[in-house]
Amino acid sequence: MSERILMDEWAIARMLTRLAHELVEHNKGTEDLCVIGIRRRGEFVARRIAALVKKLYGADLPCAGIDIGMYRDDLVSGFFVPDASVNDLGFSVDGKRVVLCDDVLHTGRSVRAAIEAIFDLGRPARIELLVLCDRGGRELPVSPDLVGKNIPTSHREWLDLRLREIEGADSLGIRSEH
Repeated sequence: MSERILMDEWAIARMLTRLAHELVEHNKGTEDLCVIGIRRRGEFVARRIAALVKKLYGADLPCAGIDIGMYRDDLVSGFFVPDASVNDLGFSVDGKRVVLCDDVLHTGRSVRAAIEAIFDLGRPARIELLVLCDRGGRELPVSPDLVGKNIPTSHREWLDLRLREIEGADSLGIRSEH
């Protein structure tokens, strides 16, 4: 297996800053915006985006992580009623413009699960999707509104996005089987 580095810490910082600007521009401001990240890595992306919006625009966006474990269609079988109380965000999503964040978008199944979890918490006015990397390969009709980098991959390639909160430093690599 070989790996090639596509982005270093500096490039990822620039990408996040650009996404924060695009988010505010796309929404014509920050009114009624909240940021929710898909746990675990998407939550760190959401927190960084919210911090950058605060730094760049002075707006304090509500921000939280959402656990999609109970909503995964590849893990749940039979009759199961999700317990929305595990996702107490600390704020209401009713009438809000929710920015759903994740690190890497691939099949769309995690996004579908997150949307279902959000609707169990309330009725947002809108849900937008922000991802750092889009690698293609959809199994569901999911399309991001804001993308840091499009990196199409084959079924023999994987994106390896490292975040400083987990691995100690930011980088983006691509691994492939020979």
